[in-house]
Amino acid sequence: MPANIQITKVSWAYAEQDLKKIRTPVFIEEQQVEPNFEWDELDDAAVHLLALIDNQAVGCLRIIDYQKIGRMAVLKPWRGLGVGRTLLTQAIDICRQHSSQHIYLSAQTHAVGFYIAAGFKVTSQEYTDVNIPHVNMQFTINNKS
Repeated sequence: MPANIQITKVSWAYAEQDLKKIRTPVFIEEQQVEPNFEWDELDDAAVHLLALIDNQAVGCLRIIDYQKIGRMAVLKPWRGLGVGRTLLTQAIDICRQHSSQHIYLSAQTHAVGFYIAAGFKVTSQEYTDVNIPHVNMQFTINNKS
């Protein structure tokens, strides 16, 4: 695992180009998500996390209202190296700092084990979103010190 994963909190206005360089190959090219679905009005209001290795953008996610995580993506050459886990841990910490009690996400079913390992629980039956099987998941934040 690269020890030099750097996570940066960014806005869409500041990092749109880098975020698109990650989400386009992952969601639009690999997973065949329509561009008009991928790019939505939530990007402007979201907090985005950008994962960098040696100053190269390799992963990202977005946080909506410090309660919902979405659009998590890691470029193929960097998968399995801890980038996603580092992004998710940082996102949980940010939500905790903003006094959130729960974090929600819609997980592709192939990634459910990844989220369970991070403490998320499945809260729905499987459903299809953009032709990909998903389930809803929730993480409960324990703010007690």
